[in-house]
Amino acid sequence: MATDPYRYFRVEARELVEGLAQGVLELEKGSTDAGVGPRLFRLAHTLKGAARVVRRTGLAELAHAVEELLARGRDQSRPSSREEILELLGLVDRMSAELKALDAPPAATAPTAPQAAPVEDAFQTVRIEIEEMDTVLRAVMETGVQLSSLAREITRVRQLALVSAALSNRLGLRAGTGSANARDQALAEELRSGLERSAQGLETSMERVTQELADVREGTDRLRLVPAEALFPSLQRAVRDAAEALEKQAELTITGGGLRLDAHVLTPLRAALLHLVRNAVAHGIESPAERRALGKAPRGTVALRVERRDQRVVFTCSDDGRGVDVRAVRRELAARGLADAAELAKLSDDAVLERLLGAGISTTASVTPIAGRGVGLDVVRETAQRLSGDVRVRSEPGRGTAIELAVPVSLAAVRALVVEAGATTAAIALDDVRETLRLEAGAIGRTPEGDVVSLGGKILPFLPLGRALRQPGGFERATARSAVVVAVGERTAVVGVDRLLGTFEVVVRPLPRGALADPVVAGAALDAEGNPRLVLDTGGLLTAAGMPAATNVEPLAPNRLPILVIDDSLTTRMLEQSILESAGYAVEVAVSAEQGLEKARQKPYGLFIVDVEMPGMNGFEFVGTTRADPELRRVPAILVSSRDAPEDLKKGEDAGASAYVVKGEFDQNLLLSHIRRLFG
Repeated sequence: MATDPYRYFRVEARELVEGLAQGVLELEKGSTDAGVGPRLFRLAHTLKGAARVVRRTGLAELAHAVEELLARGRDQSRPSSREEILELLGLVDRMSAELKALDAPPAATAPTAPQAAPVEDAFQTVRIEIEEMDTVLRAVMETGVQLSSLAREITRVRQLALVSAALSNRLGLRAGTGSANARDQALAEELRSGLERSAQGLETSMERVTQELADVREGTDRLRLVPAEALFPSLQRAVRDAAEALEKQAELTITGGGLRLDAHVLTPLRAALLHLVRNAVAHGIESPAERRALGKAPRGTVALRVERRDQRVVFTCSDDGRGVDVRAVRRELAARGLADAAELAKLSDDAVLERLLGAGISTTASVTPIAGRGVGLDVVRETAQRLSGDVRVRSEPGRGTAIELAVPVSLAAVRALVVEAGATTAAIALDDVRETLRLEAGAIGRTPEGDVVSLGGKILPFLPLGRALRQPGGFERATARSAVVVAVGERTAVVGVDRLLGTFEVVVRPLPRGALADPVVAGAALDAEGNPRLVLDTGGLLTAAGMPAATNVEPLAPNRLPILVIDDSLTTRMLEQSILESAGYAVEVAVSAEQGLEKARQKPYGLFIVDVEMPGMNGFEFVGTTRADPELRRVPAILVSSRDAPEDLKKGEDAGASAYVVKGEFDQNLLLSHIRRLFG
């Protein structure tokens, strides 16, 4: 029996409290989702029941107080008041404090295990330590090795069945010479039949066991991985509280939360990311009055992007605020004696920003509960060092700051395109794939710099995957072949393959230490049979194709207004959002024309992309309404519809749309060309 009676309760309770915090913040933002209140009520009720099971009366009473407060607002027609929101947040904070007190319970005072008691909410999940899952995984892998031995034995049984069949045939030829030979022939036939039945039964059972082991291995891999979005509730609360304390307006936008990573990577990153988002509000985001004077929206934006690059996971925290005051950093370095005048004169602005990471200084004039002690970036730097990662800073006056924290990962689940080149099967991260195509014979040209392909009006380098993997054999330019267009940032290349096998989620494992591998290989993954397949490094492929590696942090997005995508279809919204964000645009979405109109009147946008056919107000009506509004009429609008009749196009033109895109002919390059024409 575990000596820590709260071992699993702490994990569950922390998830429940974070869910409560996130839901209360949604209420504070004026969420119109009728399900928020009931969801919060369920979370509080579950926490109350769990706390009572482990005899944590104080926590149970706090959860009950949340229930009581939520019960007052069950009438959805009455929104939660500011006083109620603050009271709920106070209760959530007290719950968090109670949980922290349980983090290291003294062994001498640990309460005895609770006796059987009525449980109000049955636990639906079980928490398992990573070491325990690794033990299961090692056992599964060992079983797979044993199955390989069994497969060889089944092959031997098949061979014996063939031998017995040959013996039966030979005895059959002699059956007429006597009854003894006839009996021998019958025995040989029975032996052959029995061996074949045994081999068939063993093969069927082995296939079933092999598939089940593959499922167990995949499930175990996924269980020990945590989605990055598990960090988000506390980060959203941190931005909200920092803005409230400093009388600013700020919101946190997050992309890439679906990436699943090792818990040992995410756990120490939590504190570093909390400091980053708080610093963005404290040092970057201006007051509403300052932002209005600068022509910015009164509400600032802090953006967190999570992505996998090669063998690293990168967390980029950026804001659209004032940027770092480099002159103030120089003065502080001199005042602290960290650099003399001659040295400071030689330092570039980028070098000064690098010093900011390790100097323990702050450019804030006074110390506040949010900032001013120079601790935040020290925590970020120390976290990066502990995880063998690095930190980079880029800032532009008046446009904001981007801080990139990159750390290596030992295990990560990614969606990948699996391809075949010669005898090699390999995977390419789907996030780095722009498109796949079929190159006709003669489409590949030769230049002094290497092979190239003309695509979309651009000349792109071409790299046969077999050549990148040093496979023997030549390469035929006159043969039609499949190809994958890959890109990282502004670097793009075309990779030739023999076959496209489909998209799968793969768990990427690092190569063993000392393993010699080409730079195009990032790691390995196991297929359904447990065989390793290569996972390719997109950056390495681009370098091998002749595209130089990027050396700087990706530039901040231009300081332009976001695009509002309005569509009642989740699939279409996500597709358009993905295309636009990949092209560097900030995107927000609305699920109806009415919601889009409400958002458009609350904050400025640079462009509307609107579906025509929606329940309630349709796209034509939305565009017509915005054209009649003195403020919104200046915002261009693109209509997207499956209706392509001439009268529909004329109706869109009459409503005031700037462009009309037909879904049946949907072309992301056409959409982006319209946006560049209208929006830049």
